[in-house]
Amino acid sequence: MSEPEGTTQRLPVLEKEEPAPAPEEGAQPHARRYWSARRVPAGIVAALLLAAFGLFLYDVVAVRAGHSAMRWRKVLAEQLATRPLDDIWVLLGAGVAAAVGLWLIVLALTPGLRAVLPMRRAHTDVRAGLHRDAAALALRDRAMEVAGVQSARVRVGRRKADVRALSHFRDLDDVHDDLDAVLGDAVRGLGLARPPRLAVRVRRPGRKG
Repeated sequence: MSEPEGTTQRLPVLEKEEPAPAPEEGAQPHARRYWSARRVPAGIVAALLLAAFGLFLYDVVAVRAGHSAMRWRKVLAEQLATRPLDDIWVLLGAGVAAAVGLWLIVLALTPGLRAVLPMRRAHTDVRAGLHRDAAALALRDRAMEVAGVQSARVRVGRRKADVRALSHFRDLDDVHDDLDAVLGDAVRGLGLARPPRLAVRVRRPGRKG
């Protein structure tokens, strides 16, 4: 299951004709996650910087040409020169600037697109990804095939697949063992580069836990 570079595949892979390798053998520890383009934050930051630099540049050129500086720049320079460092507005401005800078650093260093799980690369020039919701849906469908399972909820993360099932008949240990076996094969069949660890919980309807 693959598609061209830069696209994601939302349809789950349920089965393969040939058995997929076990997570220890088939895992690709260096599989790269998909990076978000983050066009909106980048566009906002670029527009704000362009407007600010353009305004400063215009004022500097006007002063060089013999005109007086804009009133806002005079007020700003006076406030920066006279206000103490422990002033509430100085601290507030510094806090906002630090928060914005930290936000930009996080955006620059993190891939984003946490909902897309990278898949194994059978060909070096082809990348594919599976959406977490699609993976959860595939595992839920396989869980519902186990005898005794009344309902199931599945959450798939980067490292763990959390499965909570309700069983209205059969011994809970037997249902748990069957779910481990069936969902283990299903996880390997998804073709993920880093198969998530299974965490299966089975209980009777009406009981919390």
